[in-house]
Amino acid sequence: MVKSMTGFGRAQETIDGSLITVEIKSVNHRYFEFSAKIPRTYGFLEEKLKSYVQSQVSRGKVECYVSIETLDSDDVVVNINHSLAKGYYDALNEIAERYNLKNDISVTSFSRYSDIFSVHKQEADEEKLWNDVSSVLQKALDSFVHMRMVEGEKLRADVLSRADFIIECVDFIEKRSPETVKEYNEKLVSRMKELLEDVSVDEQRLLTEAAIFADKVAVAEETVRLRSHIDQLRAFLDYDEPIGRKIDFLVQEINRESNTIGSKAQDVQIAKKVIDIKAEVEKIREQIQNIE
Repeated sequence: MVKSMTGFGRAQETIDGSLITVEIKSVNHRYFEFSAKIPRTYGFLEEKLKSYVQSQVSRGKVECYVSIETLDSDDVVVNINHSLAKGYYDALNEIAERYNLKNDISVTSFSRYSDIFSVHKQEADEEKLWNDVSSVLQKALDSFVHMRMVEGEKLRADVLSRADFIIECVDFIEKRSPETVKEYNEKLVSRMKELLEDVSVDEQRLLTEAAIFADKVAVAEETVRLRSHIDQLRAFLDYDEPIGRKIDFLVQEINRESNTIGSKAQDVQIAKKVIDIKAEVEKIREQIQNIE
């Protein structure tokens, strides 16, 4: 299945009082490149995210955004500095005794002294948190991969249609090439008779000249290889694995064969078909830059 390197996926779920959101997007890249945007508190997740995504995505510049929002306060811990609290208590008692004041020390009294208290979150259970995040990540990945597959199918159809057109051009070249030899031979005979007038034409010499021309413009080997490359291209498009790099190399070979045919062509009609082939090859090259 052909996959595009461009995609987007998003998933959100509330698990054990935490709202977890995961977004994944990617653009074209020659290799796999990953970056993550996650809360600093959960930095330990980055490598896990990268490994998990890379197990399902082989090429592309991938960005992953993770948000973890706590909806309850169960993970908040309030600590008391008892030494400091005792210091305040003793000081308040001393003031009451020395100045003969009513001693009305209460719990509320201590709430005024914020430095007695410290508030922080409990350390996350890394394994449990990863299990929660990975379950949401997979849903985002499912959406992400589906989008890449849909786009990939469009790319596949476009490349196949261009490959079919190239074969049509090859058919024409294979039929036209022998005709160019025949036409050259006829022109050669006509030209020789015109120049020699009443002198008889050396048939053997004509045959030799025609053979040299035929060998010079022969493109049978190139068209055979072109057909083979196109067959391989079609086969690659049915592979259930990343094929972008393989097709990129194959397109270079297709372009090479078309250049060779163009350099040999001494016929306007064949030259036009070669231009058509090269135009399609360039369009295929552009399309496969999007294929994983």
